[in-house]
Amino acid sequence: MPLTDAPLGHSVAYPSEYDASLLFPIPRAENRASLGLDSLTPLPGSALPFRGVDIWNAYEVSWLDAKGKPRIAMASFRVPADSPNIIESKSFKLYLNSFNQTRLPNAQALRERLEADLSAAAGAPMEMDFILPQRFETLRIAELEGISLDKLDVEIDCYEPAPQLLACTEGEVVQETLVSRLLKSNCPVTGQPDWGSVQIAYRGRPIDRAALLKYIVSFRQHAEFHEHCVERIFCDLMRACQPEQLSVYARYTRRGGLDINPWRSNTAAGAPADIRTARQ
Repeated sequence: MPLTDAPLGHSVAYPSEYDASLLFPIPRAENRASLGLDSLTPLPGSALPFRGVDIWNAYEVSWLDAKGKPRIAMASFRVPADSPNIIESKSFKLYLNSFNQTRLPNAQALRERLEADLSAAAGAPMEMDFILPQRFETLRIAELEGISLDKLDVEIDCYEPAPQLLACTEGEVVQETLVSRLLKSNCPVTGQPDWGSVQIAYRGRPIDRAALLKYIVSFRQHAEFHEHCVERIFCDLMRACQPEQLSVYARYTRRGGLDINPWRSNTAAGAPADIRTARQ
């Protein structure tokens, strides 16, 4: 179905009972066609130049137990970057809310249903961490680690993605991690702002930090889903600077009880920890 058929941007009736058909998959291939992936070297055994995961956190999970008493939880979902589909966020929200008046025998029954339905929508197995109230106090807030770009004194007048801004300086190979809280893009359907922080870890020729900050800010008026923005940043950096290793990780603020945190990398390192930032 075309994106215009998605619930995003439309008035919809909130579900009164469980309904897996609410989930709206969006093929990743449609956006990736604009990224010029053919110009980048794919990873061994893959058609993509990166691997990665989309980490979704759901803060508003509720259902009824067998006696009709409300139960609550939080959940973290990891959608592999090589899955055929992403899941449109409003449909994800509506689906989760369809459990609000659904009776289930226990939390494990809910977990199994979530894993099955979401994996089917994504087209690939999805990992899930189910966080019950007894674990709430163990959760913590932290910021992305790295050298902040945000205090650089730069003049900016470009607010659409401008990979031509990216530049590398001459010098020995470095390994460093750079971060910025100034990432902003817009929902391609509603135009609502998507606020995020981004972490770029690489090994290679030094990336010009002022140029990188200008490039990050250039997404400010760009309309694209979170996952697609991160893949665009990864591909633009690979083409402009050709680092030996590169990882791009973004943490976006939540909307409707969900936050989306894509990570793309060409390294063998494991996926980053799912630690919520202060703005999330």
